[in-house]
Amino acid sequence: MIPELKIFLIAMTPFGELRAAIPIALEIYKLPIWSAYFWSVLGNLVPVILILKGLKITSEYLSHRIYFFNRFFAWLFERTRNNHAQKVKKWKEWVLIALVAIPLPFTGAWTGSLVAFVFGFPFRKAFPLIVLGVMIAGIIVTFTTLLITKGLTP
Repeated sequence: MIPELKIFLIAMTPFGELRAAIPIALEIYKLPIWSAYFWSVLGNLVPVILILKGLKITSEYLSHRIYFFNRFFAWLFERTRNNHAQKVKKWKEWVLIALVAIPLPFTGAWTGSLVAFVFGFPFRKAFPLIVLGVMIAGIIVTFTTLLITKGLTP
């Protein structure tokens, strides 16, 4: 399997995302910086589309057909919105960008997509915000990787 495809697939994973894909691309596969960034960002965006489109369809289907899922989604959405509505209301789109852009555990494109879904961001609004967040995270991870690897070697 070619390195670019491996990086693309690693970036699609919910725990690896860019935090794993870019360092592996740069340090293990020795890809050029722009190639590592491009394939990692592109791979990280595929699940976003699937989550934003697929969760809406799946939750509506299950909610209308299975009582348990109707109760579960109602509970989940109400609980999450009650706990975090003030932050989302205050910061609006910035919440989504920051949540995706900060490359820490439990942040990233997967989490941002789930937040967009739960808080009812329409796809046309959520997707560009998540793309911007992923691009920022990619820059942060790339520079951090280069700083650590090039800064520690003489």
